[in-house]
Amino acid sequence: MNLQSRIKAFTKLGEYLKNEIYNDIVEDLRIAEIHNPWFTNSNIIFALESWHEQLKEDMLIAWLSPYKIKEVKSKKRILLVMAGNIPLVGFHDFLTVLVLGHKVVIKMSSVDNVLLKFIIKKLIIIEPEFANSIFFVDEVKDNKYDGVIATGSDNSSRYFEYYFKDAKKIIRKNRRSVAILDGDESEAELKGLADDVFLYFGLGCRSVSKIFLPNGYNIDKLFNAFYFFNKIIEHTKYANNYDYHKAVFLMGSHKLLDNGFLLMKEDTSLFSPVAMLYYEFYDDIHTMEEFIKKNNDKLQCVVSKLRVPFGAAQKPNLWDYADGIDTIEFLRGL
Repeated sequence: MNLQSRIKAFTKLGEYLKNEIYNDIVEDLRIAEIHNPWFTNSNIIFALESWHEQLKEDMLIAWLSPYKIKEVKSKKRILLVMAGNIPLVGFHDFLTVLVLGHKVVIKMSSVDNVLLKFIIKKLIIIEPEFANSIFFVDEVKDNKYDGVIATGSDNSSRYFEYYFKDAKKIIRKNRRSVAILDGDESEAELKGLADDVFLYFGLGCRSVSKIFLPNGYNIDKLFNAFYFFNKIIEHTKYANNYDYHKAVFLMGSHKLLDNGFLLMKEDTSLFSPVAMLYYEFYDDIHTMEEFIKKNNDKLQCVVSKLRVPFGAAQKPNLWDYADGIDTIEFLRGL
């Protein structure tokens, strides 16, 4: 199976994700949400539709062409230790390993072990040769891999660094995203910002957890734009987080802005909890560049008019690599 065949297989998979999948996946959607209540039907469908858009032939070719990829002489065994914070969060790594012609060994998250397996079964039906290149492990009992890509929390990353100390690896830690407003955003841009904040309940590394506002900004403009997501409070786990954090911060006499489904707090921290959004005012927008440089190792993306467009944080392209680390170059260097 050559590169063109692999591209063709993933293109067919993308076509399947558009329509046909919904006739087959009803039961798996139910099971996925039982395993992980954050994986609602709407969030899963958004993830599937996003991958449909990326798995088009022209997108795959545009991504891969600059690398002038040659067929590998010997397939490498690449271990993927996947996170489970949002649906199919490890699919990009999975795609990258296979499209380059290597073998993938997958250690799935216990809270996201349904959807990818379903999609892999379909991929193997489309191209049976992939069956010889995809393997699952329940435990990582050895570290005899040609390369490791492991994603998790800051705590788990320390374990990964120790356990795979002798391996060539990419270790991904906690990162979050911020938005920088200049005060002249259109209604459409603010509605896009709402997507960046609320999609996946704010659990993704590309979810905006803090916003920077010019001094004197009228925050009511944000609440008006955010109102589209008011039904989010009907989700039990989200509501529990909202109630808990509201109680904790009010007991601590912290000033909160509250619209009934989101708490906003002025805070210098980057990492806001679920159902909360931190904000901070600035005097000069040019100082934000220094902030970005200083916190580059903590940020996944920056939403603004000059960087990631409003509404696009949860719609990365194939060439938008997590943590800014080029996975293809990593694999080519093994």
